[in-house]
Amino acid sequence: MYVIKVKGVAKIPDYVQLRDEKFTLLAYFRLDRPEKALDKAGLTAHADYIMDTIKELPFGQILKLDI
Repeated sequence: MYVIKVKGVAKIPDYVQLRDEKFTLLAYFRLDRPEKALDKAGLTAHADYIMDTIKELPFGQILKLDI
């Protein structure tokens, strides 16, 4: 799985994209509201790991997660 942190502009908030190995979008959510999207994608058990990783990730970079 890949994670991409996208910087918002003006009124558009910061977002996170989670993508699979084929780069298909799995989840797309605001940084301040990840719960619903992670639950819908079936990643609730890994939510803490994902959010800790996202906090350290600079905007605009792609990081591969091993989940």
